[in-house]
Amino acid sequence: MDRREFCRNALYLGAGSALLPARALAAPAAGFEFSVMVWPLETQAPLERCLEIAAEAGYSAVEFTNETVKWSAADKRRIRKKLEALGLTVDAISSGRPMLADPAAMGNALQTVKDHIAIAKEFDCPQLILTPGKRVAGQSHEAQTHAITETLKRVGDLMDTTDMQLAFEPVDGLEYKGVAISSVGEAFPIIRAVDNPRVKVLYDFYHEQRAAGDLIDKLEGNIEWLGLVHIADVPGRHQPGTGEIDYANIFRKLAELKYDRYIAMELFPAGDPVAALRGARQMALRAERAGSSAAG
Repeated sequence: MDRREFCRNALYLGAGSALLPARALAAPAAGFEFSVMVWPLETQAPLERCLEIAAEAGYSAVEFTNETVKWSAADKRRIRKKLEALGLTVDAISSGRPMLADPAAMGNALQTVKDHIAIAKEFDCPQLILTPGKRVAGQSHEAQTHAITETLKRVGDLMDTTDMQLAFEPVDGLEYKGVAISSVGEAFPIIRAVDNPRVKVLYDFYHEQRAAGDLIDKLEGNIEWLGLVHIADVPGRHQPGTGEIDYANIFRKLAELKYDRYIAMELFPAGDPVAALRGARQMALRAERAGSSAAG
């Protein structure tokens, strides 16, 4: 039995419960937890003010992008101090967009993940986000899927050596031209084939609506492989209620399915950012109560 199989069996059987990270894999004490992806707010305010906005709106966590690789040691100390003062944690950090579909680039993808594991540890962050990168010219769909699956298996091996989890995020091809995987409809089968409880799918409803639609149906039957959700409305990437997505129904369905991980707002607030983020959170909490009652 190799190390990957041993770790996986331990997780499934409960013998390896000590390996499970307290925040990444355990259920929150009281339903939904909420986070804010910071980069959209940074188009309106400096980073420190963005953190204040998240805290003022009632959020407990924030997420960072690949910008973390540019931060100096002094930057990281300052940001950690600010987070602590505001009572915020970091629930996820994006590790960029290496080409997962190119077998020749596997080493680069793994090194990128390793580099971001080190950064995440500095912030006590339990989860990395990884997008698929671009397609390889001339590559068949089968070869592409196989390459991504094999790379994510190796990434899963890295996660097994930490107390962290990876969230694999498909993104829509309108925003990211030539992306290898643009829908959770493709991502969930890949993650099932990876078959590592530390490798999940990030379901970004904004991207999925633009790419394929049919949002709620893809939740059912896949909830055990859902690691994180991102929220923004279409069009405009503003807060729920400004566009065409029925987020009240989505939040209700997440509650019915007993989703117990972070709901992260990755949006450009229309109007006052504190009010916009607070309103999005309150909508989710109302829908959670309705969904939990329906689920029994």
